[in-house]
Amino acid sequence: MKIPSEIKVAGINYQVSIADHLPSEDAGYKWGECNYQDAEIRIWNELSDQKKDQTFVHELTHAIFHEAGIDDQDEDQINRVGMVLYQVLRDNAFHYPTK
Repeated sequence: MKIPSEIKVAGINYQVSIADHLPSEDAGYKWGECNYQDAEIRIWNELSDQKKDQTFVHELTHAIFHEAGIDDQDEDQINRVGMVLYQVLRDNAFHYPTK
């Protein structure tokens, strides 16, 4: 799957980028992050292509929940929904539109 540079979620254009460094609170690295205020999804560049795709869908799931008004998000629930969404998109040869 090709990760787009922009994706629309509930009418909001989220910019998507691959980042060299995504620090976490525990001095390690995050695989991805979704910033609702700036409408931005960032994916860590050091991941394999498959893990980048999977992480993108996970962060997209955060954006979907947020735009649906679900701000009290449970990470386990996001992981479960994100994994199923990733599988559906991948196994059905869904391709994201590109600019």
